[in-house]
Amino acid sequence: MKVLEERFKAYDRSKRPTLKAGMGPIAHEKGTTFRVWAPNAQEVYVIGGFNEWHEDTNPLTLEGDGYWATDVAGAKPGQEYKYLIINGEQRLYRLDPYSRQVTSTVGNSVIHDPSFDWGDTEGFHSPPWNELVIYEMHIGTFNPAGDGVGTFQRAAKKLPYLHELGVNAVQIMPPMEFPGGRSWGYNLALPFAVETDYGGMVGFKEFVKAAHGHGIAVILDVVYNHLGPSDLDLWRFDGWSEGDGGGIYFYNDSRGETPWGHTRPDYGRPEVRQMLRDNALMWLNEYKVDGLRWDATAYIRNVQGNDNSPANDLPDGWNLMQWINEEVRELAPNQLPIAEDLKGNEWIVKDTGAGGAGFGSQWDPNFVHPVRTAIITNDDAFRDMESVKNALTFKYNGDAFKRVVYTESHDEVANGKARVPEEIWPGDSHNWFAKKRSTMGAVLVFTAPGIPMIFQGQEFLEDKWFSDTEALDWDYAEKMEGIIYLYRDLMRLRRNMDGISKGLTGQQIDVYHVNQNDKVIAFHRWSDGGPGDSVVVVMNMTNKTLTDYTIGFPAAGQWSLRFDSHAAVYSPDYEGQVSGDVVAEAGEYDGQAAHGKLAMGPYSGLIFSQNPG
Repeated sequence: MKVLEERFKAYDRSKRPTLKAGMGPIAHEKGTTFRVWAPNAQEVYVIGGFNEWHEDTNPLTLEGDGYWATDVAGAKPGQEYKYLIINGEQRLYRLDPYSRQVTSTVGNSVIHDPSFDWGDTEGFHSPPWNELVIYEMHIGTFNPAGDGVGTFQRAAKKLPYLHELGVNAVQIMPPMEFPGGRSWGYNLALPFAVETDYGGMVGFKEFVKAAHGHGIAVILDVVYNHLGPSDLDLWRFDGWSEGDGGGIYFYNDSRGETPWGHTRPDYGRPEVRQMLRDNALMWLNEYKVDGLRWDATAYIRNVQGNDNSPANDLPDGWNLMQWINEEVRELAPNQLPIAEDLKGNEWIVKDTGAGGAGFGSQWDPNFVHPVRTAIITNDDAFRDMESVKNALTFKYNGDAFKRVVYTESHDEVANGKARVPEEIWPGDSHNWFAKKRSTMGAVLVFTAPGIPMIFQGQEFLEDKWFSDTEALDWDYAEKMEGIIYLYRDLMRLRRNMDGISKGLTGQQIDVYHVNQNDKVIAFHRWSDGGPGDSVVVVMNMTNKTLTDYTIGFPAAGQWSLRFDSHAAVYSPDYEGQVSGDVVAEAGEYDGQAAHGKLAMGPYSGLIFSQNPG
């Protein structure tokens, strides 16, 4: 015993390694701490450039609960490494699940340098939810050079264009590390690493910094309903599994089955829950993103992605969403958590205190499907104005901004569905009818209650269905310059940038005129009401010019025409302009206090407001 005491006294405690908190590689002044979860391992080693890849030089010590850690003096950012996990006869060489940086999905993890100079964008604040205009973007196809894969750097070159257009939020399809260089991004192999071919960790931070410098928020698409399924080092990570299951990170029974493989994370296992929570907070803390859009949340809360199927419900998935949303709200109250649930379930956007999932907003199927049907339908006689009214007035929990409204998204323009102009007129998506009816949809998106979103290239009538191998055709931006101006003018009004359309940022809507015979709909949008606030939108959804058409207005006086989608400036073949300001006379009509006559071009939308006092 005395010998042991003497040896302890002689040991220089200042030279003992200090394990830093956290998971994965944690670089510090004297080296790097490595920590990994492998509860079924008998031994774990870290091997890499810092020890010349010797397999037994740096063993990890079991800390408890399956966590292993060590500190390697001199290990520094930029050096590659892997874990060697020994489980019986199995010798498993694994990438670090918490890797921020890798050489590839089949390569090595890299010790990352967490430092980054955010400069003047450090204090950026996202616009209020009711003023957001979202642009969904796929980095790989948005603005690549030649036939190559797009990068964050190349995408950043278009940020001035998006700012000028009126976009103040970009939603990035998943940029997490996936196999190969081309993908939609939903087959991520390493949830903490950023796709190397896009520019990796630093490239993404530079993109966020540049976006914030242009006043544009960044919303990130995250995938927690499944992982992989290919190049998935998390699969049977430490050598253990049950049956055909994937081991410690996944359900090993029928709950693991998803449309994308048997790779649903085990939401009931504390360490897996912690990993997903850490991932969500990492994007907010380390990358300063302004919101998370969760992919296919229906498959987090139910094995088959269904409502009203209690036998297949995943209660652990539901309370995982609640937990993470509560954590995120505490960290960043202005951050916008969006769900892509697409079941029209109001509980997705109810507060967690009321038992809801706690999302701030969700993609709304009650808007996109009826509106797409209304504008794609070729025969005017079959255009259902009541369904358009219902799409405009639908709310979750009485809050207009609990939904994201759109006519195009990556899902709506792929998987057998095309861009709206192509759906309207296959093979000739830039003809008069395709332009006119697709932009009717744009008018509805930017004047309906909700958070408006468009998909990349929609503003210049991109006609190709979405594919990760087909780049946007930026030549269309020149050919369709007038249509870009149309989208720009709509975004300007939606954001009330001139102080004449505040109502479009408000909660209220009254669809007071629905003419099923002439296919006309009119509605009043307002926040507080009155000049500069109240907005009247009128849609003519037929191929005929209407004149001397009477509708109600909320107040008497002059209503200035702020926007006419049939204006000649938007396209040289928009002929026969008939619309103008309207002087409304006192006298009840359509349930409104005043009424006036107007004229409308075919397939057009008009936006009116009164000048502020």
